[in-house]
Amino acid sequence: MEIEPKIMSQVKSILGEFGNKYLTSEGSLKRNNVINDLDKFDHELMTKLFRDPLIHKNYVEKIAGTEVFKLNQFIEMFEYKNFWEDSYTAYTNKIGLTANEKFINESADVVLDFPFKDTVLKAGMTKEDLDKDESADEPFLNETIAKPEIDELLEPKIFVNAKKYDQNGEHKVSSYSDQDNLVIKGNNLIALYSLKKIYTGNIKSIFLDPPYYFEINKPSDTFSYNSNFKLSSWLTFMKNRLEITRDLLNEKGTIFITMSDEGVHYLKVLADGIFGFNNFIADVTWESRTSVSSDGFISLNSNHILIYAKNLDQINKNNFRLSLDKESFKFNDNDGLGPYRIEPFDAPNVRKNLEYAIVNPNTSKVYFPPKGRCWRTTEKEFKKLLKSGRIKFGSKGETRPQLKAYYSDVKDAGKGKTASTIWHDISVNNSISWLNTNTNTSATKHLRQIFGADVFTNPKPEDLIKRVLELSTGKNDIVLDFFMGSATTQSVAMKMHRRFIGIEQLDYINTVSVPRLQKVIAGEQGGISKDVSWHGGGSFVYAELMEKNQGYLKDLLAAKDINELNAVYERMKAGADFDFRVDLNKYENDAERKTLPFAEQKRLLVKLLDKNQLYYNFNNIDDTDVRDLISDNDYHFNQSFYGKKV
Repeated sequence: MEIEPKIMSQVKSILGEFGNKYLTSEGSLKRNNVINDLDKFDHELMTKLFRDPLIHKNYVEKIAGTEVFKLNQFIEMFEYKNFWEDSYTAYTNKIGLTANEKFINESADVVLDFPFKDTVLKAGMTKEDLDKDESADEPFLNETIAKPEIDELLEPKIFVNAKKYDQNGEHKVSSYSDQDNLVIKGNNLIALYSLKKIYTGNIKSIFLDPPYYFEINKPSDTFSYNSNFKLSSWLTFMKNRLEITRDLLNEKGTIFITMSDEGVHYLKVLADGIFGFNNFIADVTWESRTSVSSDGFISLNSNHILIYAKNLDQINKNNFRLSLDKESFKFNDNDGLGPYRIEPFDAPNVRKNLEYAIVNPNTSKVYFPPKGRCWRTTEKEFKKLLKSGRIKFGSKGETRPQLKAYYSDVKDAGKGKTASTIWHDISVNNSISWLNTNTNTSATKHLRQIFGADVFTNPKPEDLIKRVLELSTGKNDIVLDFFMGSATTQSVAMKMHRRFIGIEQLDYINTVSVPRLQKVIAGEQGGISKDVSWHGGGSFVYAELMEKNQGYLKDLLAAKDINELNAVYERMKAGADFDFRVDLNKYENDAERKTLPFAEQKRLLVKLLDKNQLYYNFNNIDDTDVRDLISDNDYHFNQSFYGKKV
């Protein structure tokens, strides 16, 4: 097997030309001497390093016609174990927004984390994989990705196992239309970048139920994965995804992000920086459960929903409304205009031309708007409304003026109810007797009805998503949820005739998410189905990111003992892509490494993998060794998806 380039060995060869200045007589590095001279830009040392082809390739970048030596990244090479020829852990305990006292976008290297659904918890993907006595303080790996390869990491990827689900079942598919609903299995960050070319500026609404930030375990930690994140890692995790999310949003688009008390204020500051404080719409308090718990000092009965616009100036607030409740139009004068409801004729905006006197024609009593308010229309318009019988003065004609708001007028004008920041009135499908709350519990019972068992922990209720989509979308708009979970967002979007994109990495996508959508197509009647008169129909395309190193990564995480771990490593040597900075010979022969605990050895093996090669890039689809792995259907599907002619 050909070993990847040994950067450190090459560096030592160059340093040896300086006698014992940088190396001991035994060949060990005098690290402080090297780092001090690099910090001082020692001319002779820098020149020799700069001219070496291997070092030049990986640590020199051309900027504005000038070659720049990425010194900070190069120095990090000397700060970790000798078989690890560059530092992967330089930022483990840092916020992830700066490096070497520079902001990431000013630095030559990029901090990229792969927590929870993207790669690694300390001992596995779920809480159950963690040893009961093992601390979960560091569940995330934050890895420094070399700048020459960062673009490759986020290039569009190859899709495989493409199929379409509709009322006739499951079918192979070899083409794709942007009118299709789409479900992707794979790393959500990488999948989002695969959508970038097609969907940038086209997503109308995004609903996210991401991993919550919890400082300590508590009963409210209802997720099936470990939620005890280091704050810096969690913020970096969210930052990476929200930045590409903003690019995908339509100029009139909005994003809704659910979060717990502990994480919401950190997330608010982060989101302000990405979407802009001026595009913040509201922090909604949603009553997520009704029962009172005595576990803590105070019962935690609510979650937050942060709402941002891509460009608030582009959104018509009259369209950001809930759908009309026809039952509230309970009066009918049989005048041919249909049902109506009574609304106050005064409004909060103070305008001098709307502060005229109104005389009750029945009592001759004169009314002015209450202090600080005004009438809803001009005096001229009021007289027209009065003449046409649309003004009422109470049930007996003896009170202040009121407006008769007809359902036909309001419906035709597209005006619904203004939402508040307190959501405790989300309705449920009362046709199912045990769906008697408006909380996460009702959603769990809904899934139990569909599958006959508890298949998912605390999904969001369909009525919550219905409210989000009522506010932010119209028919045929595209809705994105890349923490897909049990597919609540996608189910509601289908029932409300919206298009959707869902992304999920965990395997329950094929045991819960996709089967649930198949049942929606078949016309399942739980959730909001009766409210929206859903009787089935629709379709969606399913595809998976084509795994490369991701397959080895899964095997490493699944290894239960050192023998299984070593077996995976032997297969890795035959087919995996290792980071170019790794010296495998030194890794295998390092005595200290062999004495490390099993969990630590697993973590080190994960770090050996080149994270730029988790999945196959679309640009390599015609390479012989890649093309042979792809079916003709999948090959044509990729060409169609990315707009390439076969």
